[in-house]
Amino acid sequence: MDTARTGFVYSDAFLGHDAGPGHPERPERLRAILDALDRAGLRESLVPIEPFPATDAALARVHDRRHIERVRRACERAPSRLDEDTAVSPGSLEAALLAAGGAMAAVDAVAEGRVRNAFCAVRPPGHHATRDRAMGFCLLNNVAVAARHAQDRHGLRRVLIVDWDAHHGNGTQDIFCGDPSVLYFSTHQYPCYPGTGAARERGKGAGEGTTVNVPMPPGSGDAEFRRAFEEVLVPAADAFGPDIVLVSAGFDAHEADPLVSLGVTTEGFAALTAIVRGIAGRHCAGRLVSVLEGGYDLRNLGDSAAAHVRELMRQEEGR
Repeated sequence: MDTARTGFVYSDAFLGHDAGPGHPERPERLRAILDALDRAGLRESLVPIEPFPATDAALARVHDRRHIERVRRACERAPSRLDEDTAVSPGSLEAALLAAGGAMAAVDAVAEGRVRNAFCAVRPPGHHATRDRAMGFCLLNNVAVAARHAQDRHGLRRVLIVDWDAHHGNGTQDIFCGDPSVLYFSTHQYPCYPGTGAARERGKGAGEGTTVNVPMPPGSGDAEFRRAFEEVLVPAADAFGPDIVLVSAGFDAHEADPLVSLGVTTEGFAALTAIVRGIAGRHCAGRLVSVLEGGYDLRNLGDSAAAHVRELMRQEEGR
């Protein structure tokens, strides 16, 4: 069995989520990623992983059941809105359940040794969804669902979540802020939506110290992000010793993205991937699952995702 391979989660059902005309979180985002993977000649070497719909029981590990029902009802009466930024269409519920289940399926493939790591090209994104609220284009918290699945199904008790989306993953932080078994690390533009993610936010109670926020001022680029990863993430991860690494892979920190003012390049995302892949190689036999979050300049979203996947496909451990 060649476990040096990289898995790929995708379904055309993800295109069925439509937040409405002019909305930046649009189906074309995934088409741009698929086109870039094809141009780079990468997709044919990826191992397809079929997503399955997350069950209510799986979602309830991280979300209130009332939240799950609110999302379901909103989708049933679609088109409708859960907040001013977060709209749903008739295809949104299927897409959302498959996005969360796709992240779970990737964890299964990695934990069972069918692939070393995986990239999940899913939508809607998830890291803003809190325990009881949909917001920021996000309905269900895909990475949080995957983290609990890794723990409960596969016994991978210590989960590192690395979130390099340009916007702080307030939902992921909300869900795990009191949980010492999950180390949440985030780089994000600050101040910026959703207004959370100050360095002083370090977790609560038993989880004090397992939330690590590195706010980035506007204009921060490759050098600043790499320094944060090398000087803050790597020591924290090495001390934590994860059993699996999850990535909230937003590509909206790119210098061309229209929604923020950061300066990461396509090559910069590859460098960040190499650092995170090295952590996984040192601590957990390379087990890493990356889940798409933001990124709204289509060409550079596709190119950055392809650079990310190319780096995941490298075979050297512990780089």
